[in-house]
Amino acid sequence: MLESRSDWHDRLSPTVNAIAPSGIRKFFDIAAQMEDVISLGVGEPDFVTPWPIREACIYGLEQGYTSYTANRGLMELRQEIAKMYATRYDVHYDAGTDILVTVGVSEAMDLAMRALLHPGDEVLIPEPCYVSYAACTTLAGGVPVPVPAKLEHEFRITAAELEEHVTPKTKVLLIGYPNNPTGAIMTRKDLEEIADFAEKYDLIVISDAIYGALTYGGEEHACFASLPRMQERTVLLNGFSKAYAMTGWRIGYAMGNPTIIAAMTKIHQYTMLCAPVTAQCGAIEALRHGEKARKKMLAEYDRRRRLIYDGFMKMGLNCFEPKGAFYIFPDITSTGYTSDEFAEELLQAEHVALVPGTAFGACGEGHVRCSYATSIDKIAEALARIENFLRHHRK
Repeated sequence: MLESRSDWHDRLSPTVNAIAPSGIRKFFDIAAQMEDVISLGVGEPDFVTPWPIREACIYGLEQGYTSYTANRGLMELRQEIAKMYATRYDVHYDAGTDILVTVGVSEAMDLAMRALLHPGDEVLIPEPCYVSYAACTTLAGGVPVPVPAKLEHEFRITAAELEEHVTPKTKVLLIGYPNNPTGAIMTRKDLEEIADFAEKYDLIVISDAIYGALTYGGEEHACFASLPRMQERTVLLNGFSKAYAMTGWRIGYAMGNPTIIAAMTKIHQYTMLCAPVTAQCGAIEALRHGEKARKKMLAEYDRRRRLIYDGFMKMGLNCFEPKGAFYIFPDITSTGYTSDEFAEELLQAEHVALVPGTAFGACGEGHVRCSYATSIDKIAEALARIENFLRHHRK
């Protein structure tokens, strides 16, 4: 066994040392040591990947598809991605030059940041937001600039709010809608003023659309790149984890103008080389024949969404009705607890795990994130336990 040294921490990168661990995982490490815990925390579908997708991968393995692919990914997959965006959003990408297949959207985000940012470049990040946005910015040498979105606007960001934070160093605007953790969406009208803002300040926009296929109540996802004059300045990120229950497959993609995609591919060549060929085979099948399964899962999420929203409103925890993704972001300030206190006390008292809003930015204080990507029965039981907690533990 190697002798322990007290100065190992000092030998690490100061940038890495300064980054806090993910706030999502803290409570689940605790929950893993407890019995009878209902988790409303992890953003992962409880569905198994649909059988036709799994079968396509099995067939690929039987046929010996086990080699590297082109750095950019299988041409067949890139063509299907381009076809889907042309059909669904009327936005057109060249499969040969404009699309890069990545190891999940997380890699795509990292590549985009590293390809775009000079040291000290600022990135506007509406919050609350996914936990990796600020960290990826920092690791790429950039400076994350949080822009608080407000509950009274259903956590939709406005150009006026962005204007308050723009500086001569601002280079990138990062938007993630439908939003994790709030379930907020941006309509096309909302995005039009954001597009004008981006053009006014000549910003590059990174649009994380991983939840774009999960919207409710007749609301359709508005693709930022489809707005006039926005395709060239937008790096669009998407993947298969959420819509097709393919989280463990780690398959995503980035789309944008050829110069940016080529730069991202250069980094990808030296780090990942290519996404796993088996996962790429599954992604092709998902795009060709996965729509029926996606709609079936979406209908079930919608049923759960209505249940959890009604449950929180009835017990007096105010929240707006989420229109996308599979999260809800109730306001717990009436309990007298901070977000962290509420999550800790609830886990210990009622064995329900959720995520404090502060994991998604300072403006998440007073909220908690709950995922409804779990069964109706578990959601109903979790709501009953939370209601019992409120009866006995309000400050």
